[in-house]
Amino acid sequence: MSWQNALACWYLRRHFRPETLKPHIDVERARALTSKRVWTPSVPRGWHLRETYGEHDAPLRGEWLERANGTPAGAAEPVVLYCHGGGYYFCSPDTHRSLTFALAPRVNARLFSLDYRLAPEHRFPAALDDAIAAYRQLLVMGIAPSSIVIAGDSAGGGLALATLVALRDAGDPLPAGGLLFSPWTDLATTGASLLDNDSADPMFCGASIARAASVYLGDAPATHPYASPLYADLRGLPPLYMMVGSTEVLLDDARRVADKARAAGVDCECEVWKNVPHVWPMFAPFMPEANRALDRAAAFVRRATSRAASAARAADAAQLSGVTSSV
Repeated sequence: MSWQNALACWYLRRHFRPETLKPHIDVERARALTSKRVWTPSVPRGWHLRETYGEHDAPLRGEWLERANGTPAGAAEPVVLYCHGGGYYFCSPDTHRSLTFALAPRVNARLFSLDYRLAPEHRFPAALDDAIAAYRQLLVMGIAPSSIVIAGDSAGGGLALATLVALRDAGDPLPAGGLLFSPWTDLATTGASLLDNDSADPMFCGASIARAASVYLGDAPATHPYASPLYADLRGLPPLYMMVGSTEVLLDDARRVADKARAAGVDCECEVWKNVPHVWPMFAPFMPEANRALDRAAAFVRRATSRAASAARAADAAQLSGVTSSV
């Protein structure tokens, strides 16, 4: 464990975890605390931040991180659709810039960070509806599904996976893959790690997860597959790449999805990193473990989009050959 990792865990245990021990969630306090900044990341050199928070920017309400000089002519450019974490009730694209600003240049990809609607003002399925609409708008813009990876962390990781499931169910063309950091996939809170890691997790107590779930769900069942994709049929999904910490209370939210995805024939990688806090890539560029995780995540995005593009070209060639032979 690096000293930076140890320091982050100490800080979270001292300042963040006590908030999760309280019996009730104060939504406004959570939003106020996360709006404060100890450090504000700068836009990476050679990149441009384009904010789209206007009244008419929906469904792509949020912010784009793009190369300042645009895309090279003829280049196949990956696009990351990012869903931030925050229990579905706090945080924003702005709070997650340390992660998104570090990921996009590593992939050399455009990244759109979605400002989906938050609970309790907008409960389930508002966030899912926003993510689906954003993905479909990318396709309307002419971006090929094979160029897109849907990514997210914590609640946003669960949202990214639920979006893949819902898109498959609706018959939409699927993106190249899903990238999930410490995903929250079981709002019914049945994972053994909620108890096993209750004292080990520097960020959350296990009981806080059910409280957060109630804020988002309202009257919706906790096992609804679009709220808790752990309970979804995962067959036919694109490749998944997950990272989770060994001491997280949400450890089993990732491990059980990985087991279920593999059993369903989905190409799924799940890395368990030792003694790192929840969504540790947020600590880039200061934490070595965060930087290594983002390097590996970027490699997955490049790998997934390259394979999907090759498969799409092969399918197009086969279709063209079939048409030619029938003429």
